[in-house]
Amino acid sequence: MAGGVEAVYLMWPGLPVRPRVVELIARHARRVVYLSTDVADLADDEPAVVFHQEIERLIRRSGLEWTFVRAIDFAGNLLAWADQVREGVVRRPYGRARRSLVHERDIADVAVRALTEDGHGGAAYVLTGPESLSHAEPAGIIGEELGVAVRWEELPPETAREELTAAWGNAAFVAARLRAWESFTREPERVTGTVREVLGRPPRDVRSWVRDHAADFR
Repeated sequence: MAGGVEAVYLMWPGLPVRPRVVELIARHARRVVYLSTDVADLADDEPAVVFHQEIERLIRRSGLEWTFVRAIDFAGNLLAWADQVREGVVRRPYGRARRSLVHERDIADVAVRALTEDGHGGAAYVLTGPESLSHAEPAGIIGEELGVAVRWEELPPETAREELTAAWGNAAFVAARLRAWESFTREPERVTGTVREVLGRPPRDVRSWVRDHAADFR
């Protein structure tokens, strides 16, 4: 790591946790902004939660000034629907699950503020979109923005488990996602005002995300 570093933005994309990385950041920088997840509200046994909790603990103990950007479900995960959108039907389970998808540009804007401004140390920002939408609703929004018919087809959870495990290669992660989606049919993902509080403007909605990514679905 080069000298003269004031702040570091840290992402940890599923690689094994290596405490040495946090130690090196603490040696050369004063501030770290870590892209985490909503570790407070999701189940403690969910693999992603355990993973992010461990890294957050390392950062808390490092002596660094830290900010955790805890993004709830990324709108960008809708890109996994692209092939099905082109076929005109999105097949997924738990269409009634209500989620609060966040635009990646809002995550980036909050992270930039935390990296470049004082006053964010010790904050754990839970970022969401402006509304809770059913799991199925984005399919209709994508179709409207593309000017094509896209319908939702409810997939039985066990069929989804088989297909997602084959696609993602991690049975434990798939099982955790299915449990989370089922829980959102009973209790929707929360919607926070954090983006507005930090940036002074409302968060971007799913429709604006679809417009930004329309070419990816064509």
